[in-house]
Amino acid sequence: MPMRYMRLIPLFFAAFAPNVWPADTHERQLANGLRVIVKEDRRAPTAVHMVWYRVGSMDETNGTTGVAHLLEHMMFKGTPDVGAGEFSRRVAAAGGRDNAFTSRDYTAYFQQVPKQQLPEMMRLEADRMRHLTLDVKEYAQEIKVVMEERRLRTDDQPQALLFEQLGAVAFQSHPYRVPIIGWMNDLENMTVDDARAWYERWYTPNNAYVVVVGDVDHRQVFQLAEQYYGTLPTHALPVRKPQEEPAQRGIRRVTVQAPADLPVLIMAYKVPVIRDVEHDSDPYALTMLAAVLAGHDAARFTRHLVRQQLLAVDAEASYDSTSRGPGLFYLHGSPSDGRTRAELETGLRAEIADVQQKGIADDELARAKTQVVAGQIYKLDSMFAQAMEIGQLESVGISHAQNRRIIEKLQAVSAEQVQAVARKYFRDEQLTVAELDPQALPKTPRPATALRH
Repeated sequence: MPMRYMRLIPLFFAAFAPNVWPADTHERQLANGLRVIVKEDRRAPTAVHMVWYRVGSMDETNGTTGVAHLLEHMMFKGTPDVGAGEFSRRVAAAGGRDNAFTSRDYTAYFQQVPKQQLPEMMRLEADRMRHLTLDVKEYAQEIKVVMEERRLRTDDQPQALLFEQLGAVAFQSHPYRVPIIGWMNDLENMTVDDARAWYERWYTPNNAYVVVVGDVDHRQVFQLAEQYYGTLPTHALPVRKPQEEPAQRGIRRVTVQAPADLPVLIMAYKVPVIRDVEHDSDPYALTMLAAVLAGHDAARFTRHLVRQQLLAVDAEASYDSTSRGPGLFYLHGSPSDGRTRAELETGLRAEIADVQQKGIADDELARAKTQVVAGQIYKLDSMFAQAMEIGQLESVGISHAQNRRIIEKLQAVSAEQVQAVARKYFRDEQLTVAELDPQALPKTPRPATALRH
């Protein structure tokens, strides 16, 4: 291993000393089941307040796809005490910013405000946790906004369409096959009662947790949480049944024709994700494989496929080791002018085959580790990123306190383990290929409509 990497890695890893993570993270569970997680960071007089609900698009059923995201929009439409649109106006008046996001695994809401405004943020979030109005007229307007969002961000975006079709083909049973925003036909036929049923089923303190990061005292935050959230009623949650994807029995392919400038190729292999932080090993090796292939400007894909062979305009590898559902490892890119999608697929396969047959060099793995660990350390510069890290781990059933252990496991990955996962999972019976066949662009693009909550 080159000396420069031997020096870099311990320096990066030292940032994860106990006084950084998670020793200054504190947790309490209220009597109604709500968990409160606080991380003190006194570098700036601000606080990030996040409410996470353990429900996302994977909990939806056919006919109401997109309802999780729709309700996220409706959460800004008022309660008996706070009028429609007033929530965000109050956050802005307090000198802060707010937003929300829905994923396949969770729905989350956040505010970043001056620290003295934290009590008001808790009051506002606790109010809409159990007292949302769900007005029929507001719903009628917001469902139109959501349908327009789907048109702008999916229907009019060829790569988004391609990823959507890839998911629908790669997963035949698991709800990850459904787009987060929902199918348009379901949105067209959804009612305010569908949104209300979702809210009443899942928006309860025992299905939520609050994350606060910033210039705060955890004991005071716990007192505030008890004051504002502790009195909220709770109810039993629906039983979540296992939804295992049946074994794939051969390569799957899908082609999407859509107006676009360039062709696109995506190859998605079914791979595991972290279920047991301590005993799992393959997800950590897969994370390092993604970094070796495309984690930096000198990684294999850019060096070989883009610069040397002039085969691709761009080539990427991506993998998320944490999710409630099954995992996919993506290889994707666009062929260079005069080259075909088939040639790019051959090139991507050749890069994987090279790792399978020859493995990777120690210095190559060292650089990948440096990039991955550095990315984790950079998160510490942002209170919002720290809160996101805590919330996302908790959303998939991994304790935030295991973050440092995950980094240690990544540090321990060997070159032999990276080669082993390349051999184990990158096989055609676990592969779905999606290709974008570009069509002529329209002469007059459809006018865009501004999106809002």
